[in-house]
Amino acid sequence: MMQRDLDDGLWSILRSEDSMGNDMLDAVDHGILVSNLAGLLAQELCCGEAFCEEIVKAGMLHDIGKLQIGKYLYGRDNAVLQIEEMKYVRMHPQLGYEKLSKIGGFSELMLAAVLHHHENYDGTGYPGNMRGEKIPFAARILRICDVYAALISERPYRAAFDSVAAVEMMIDEVRHFDMRIFLAFLSLVHSDRMKDILWFAETVNEKIRQRENVKGAVEYDNTKTKGDTGLVWC
Repeated sequence: MMQRDLDDGLWSILRSEDSMGNDMLDAVDHGILVSNLAGLLAQELCCGEAFCEEIVKAGMLHDIGKLQIGKYLYGRDNAVLQIEEMKYVRMHPQLGYEKLSKIGGFSELMLAAVLHHHENYDGTGYPGNMRGEKIPFAARILRICDVYAALISERPYRAAFDSVAAVEMMIDEVRHFDMRIFLAFLSLVHSDRMKDILWFAETVNEKIRQRENVKGAVEYDNTKTKGDTGLVWC
């Protein structure tokens, strides 16, 4: 079963941000999705209970930095974000890390996962352009979960991709991921344990469609998205 309730500590952190309304709700829904995916993937990788607990918390709060710069990230179309505001997107891991460090009480594992969840295995990510095994293990797990969750979710500039299309896109860009973790992810995504994840994602997407009056899930055309998936994954 998916964990959809936030404890008082996590709620207090999220509610301390200035973001209001739909931005906050969307951030919480995305965090819940990534958190549950990360917990399942860590289990698939046979990680210990303590590690699983930490990565679940990291998944919930990994994008908290975005709430500090929400006016630059939410409610904008793809082109504007790509041309003018990508620098703000790249700030959010550091901002999230700094905020959680200031609050205190979080493990180094969790903080490192938040800081480095946009690093790519081939060294093309941010904020540190880290490569391979130098990227913290928990961050490599979050990277895969964050990408998949973003792809199957509605965005202001595109409709959600279905799960099959999302996996196809990730395979096309597999150089960004730790292969051992990605193979475990493929095993997970084709298992019955994804049923609750996909139900929750579709429930959230339908809520957003009604709010924004947008269409349903779209198919993946790799001739149109090749080379541009970094933005699609935001």
